Amino acid sequence: MPHDVIHPEGWLPALGYANGILAKDGTLHIGGQIGWDANKEFVSDDFIGQMRQALLNIRTIVETAGGKVEDVMRLTWFVTDKAEYLAAQREVGQAYREIFGRHFPAMSMVVVAGLVEDAAKVEIEATAQL
Repeated sequence: MPHDVIHPEGWLPALGYANGILAKDGTLHIGGQIGWDANKEFVSDDFIGQMRQALLNIRTIVETAGGKVEDVMRLTWFVTDKAEYLAAQREVGQAYREIFGRHFPAMSMVVVAGLVEDAAKVEIEATAQL
């Protein structure tokens, strides 16, 4: 097999997708993470709570693969409400730094009409190089 599936211990199974795929060259592809925990339960109804959990999920996947947040090279954010995101910039920065410190990889943000999970306000995918 040319890659390893990365699935944090204790997380409910990923059905029809993988949370992470680690290629033999050390590239870790992390599928879109939303604001739910290991039991696939949303931790919050608000943007900041969901964003924080999605970033924690990314960090957990990277660490499960043997890396650290500084190994993350790219984040792509999908948000359902641009105004809500813009109104919370201070809180966004604070929550981000709590999880990723002052590591700022290449990032894109895309505003979308909705996400597969109706309660989701943000989904973040990542690429890391371990």
